[in-house]
Amino acid sequence: MFKTLTKAAALATLLAAPIAGWADGHQEFTIRATANSNENDEDYDGLVVFKNFVEAASNGRIGVELFIGTQLCSTGAECIEGVAEGSIDVYISTSGGAAGIFPYVQVLDLPYLMADDRVAEAVLTGDFTRKMRDMALETSDGAVRLMTIGNTGGWRNFANTKRRVQAPGDMDGLKIRTVVADLPQELVRALGASPTPIPWPELFTSFQTGVVEGSKNGITDIMGMKFPDAGLQYVTLDGHAYMGALWWMSNERFMAMPMDLRKVVVDGFSQLQQATFASPKRKSIAAYEAFVAGGGDLYVPTPEEKAAFAAAAEPVQAWFRENVDGGTEILDALIDAVAEAEADLNAGYEKDLN
Repeated sequence: MFKTLTKAAALATLLAAPIAGWADGHQEFTIRATANSNENDEDYDGLVVFKNFVEAASNGRIGVELFIGTQLCSTGAECIEGVAEGSIDVYISTSGGAAGIFPYVQVLDLPYLMADDRVAEAVLTGDFTRKMRDMALETSDGAVRLMTIGNTGGWRNFANTKRRVQAPGDMDGLKIRTVVADLPQELVRALGASPTPIPWPELFTSFQTGVVEGSKNGITDIMGMKFPDAGLQYVTLDGHAYMGALWWMSNERFMAMPMDLRKVVVDGFSQLQQATFASPKRKSIAAYEAFVAGGGDLYVPTPEEKAAFAAAAEPVQAWFRENVDGGTEILDALIDAVAEAEADLNAGYEKDLN
């Protein structure tokens, strides 16, 4: 316990005080950053990296204040509105949390488009993110700037309380929890299950009472919320969607900085992105081990089974093009980015494997 307290005290000191070497810098700007999560989350890991990089690289000219939880705002719409109005400088949302304002960001929830971490990370560090940034700036009349897209929890997988899911037919009739956004509900319907929007804080009880029988979450969220204790015992590693984390910033605040400090902030978000790419990979190891140790059934679909899931979910792409403003534009950009990333990776494999 003493060791834990010592580590916590050391981290608090690190966050509260400038590190020697830039303590004498004259602070010109303050960035107020918030995440509606907790200190065990990869969003927090990313913000710690961002804060320390930006304060060091700017020699103290930029200070970063972290607000973890709901101190500044409590919902995606409210928080993004705060960014637009300037009361919040930086905020992280899921695609579902931002969909009401920027509906096309739901492209990140389209299933089975990105095969693995290497593809996803290549896509999100390239021009696809810049394309989405340009669209968000236009939608928000230049108020809200997308700085980067990281990760918040690994990959979404189907999990349920009833049975092992090996094929789309095994989803028939299951009541699957979704967010309120339309796209995840369309996906669940396409696979033969019944979408049931449930607020996140109510999900544990909803599993216990049978209001819902499944969800589509990453393993760290499943174990962090102790869902197996509520009966969630079956996880299928179909990896249908990369859990993208959208990092928004007040464009007015960003553009008010001189060019050299803007570069520091951009580099800081690159550091943050890399931290959030890495954090879920490490945390998921212990989460999977704990799930199996507790009696959970962890199933890895064969390539043929995963192809069957992808085929069953394909109509969701057509729905997205037809029903989401900017849907065709952003989906085409994602498809092109994935193709380019896969080609680059395959060229690398040719060199590395021979």
